[in-house]
Amino acid sequence: MLRNLLLVSAIGLLPAAAMAASHEAMAVNKDAAGLHHDYRTFESGGKVAYGRIGDSYKADLVMYLAGNQFMVMDDLIKDFQKRHPDIRSVYVETIPPGQILKGQILNQGEINKQKTARNPDLYASVNLDHLRTLAGKGLMKEYMIYTHNKLEIMVGKGNPKGITGVADLARDDVVVSLPNPITEGIAKFYVMPMLKQNGLYEKLTADRSCKHCWAIPKKTWFTARHHRETPYRIAHGTADAGILWATEVVYAQSLGSPVEGVALPPKDSMADQVGYAIGGLTNGRNQANAKRFLEYLATDSAQAIYEKHGFIRATPKELELKAL
Repeated sequence: MLRNLLLVSAIGLLPAAAMAASHEAMAVNKDAAGLHHDYRTFESGGKVAYGRIGDSYKADLVMYLAGNQFMVMDDLIKDFQKRHPDIRSVYVETIPPGQILKGQILNQGEINKQKTARNPDLYASVNLDHLRTLAGKGLMKEYMIYTHNKLEIMVGKGNPKGITGVADLARDDVVVSLPNPITEGIAKFYVMPMLKQNGLYEKLTADRSCKHCWAIPKKTWFTARHHRETPYRIAHGTADAGILWATEVVYAQSLGSPVEGVALPPKDSMADQVGYAIGGLTNGRNQANAKRFLEYLATDSAQAIYEKHGFIRATPKELELKAL
């Protein structure tokens, strides 16, 4: 279903400016944005169940991970279970890590009106300070960096607006989709600082901080929950361009979505700053299994899976556990 929803209808894309006016009344299409992939239980034999939040209390391994890895999980977890067949169920949650930290680990949270466990076996974020917060509360001792990513501009197929870099996003004829700065770490820690260093922050955001809203009416839209909503908006003509992870371009293209990426120079891609950190919680139920997964992440097989999906391999030194 996701593939079909992401594909543009046969009549083609409508101009972004023409469709933008009606967007305020349009609800976020969660299936199209891939949000139904956020809560998955991988069972032995290859079966995947969706939305079984209660499995966070009983699976053989429970992981809360930075959301933009959602496209990797099917390959990664199935490969891990083939190597460890005794781990019969793996519950994986992939939403913005700040939301996880504040709303599910440090405080009791609910998903779809169901309580979720506050003690996952593993937690990962693109912000090491999130893990340091857990360490300060005695909930984590060690971490490692296991993969990298970089920012990229996504545009429609053929790049109809001729966008070559971030400066073009400020043009009056370009409707932009950006991750919201309230709950999305990619925005707070990477996109907004990059826009500021280019002198584009005020022009593109008007210094607004909101989500599922127009930062600047009919010009810049902040996503509701996850930057993977941007590919859907571009494919359906409600945005001309958006800043997101390069891996989102790879994923959208793998689904046949009519989009492409505009690579950014290192100073704008933040490639030297984006590292994914993971660690085991001291109160996790399955600490032995968590250790096995961390060891697996350091293997060539796991690194190759991440690379296949557009991520950048971690170095052998980064894949060593270090004290927080």
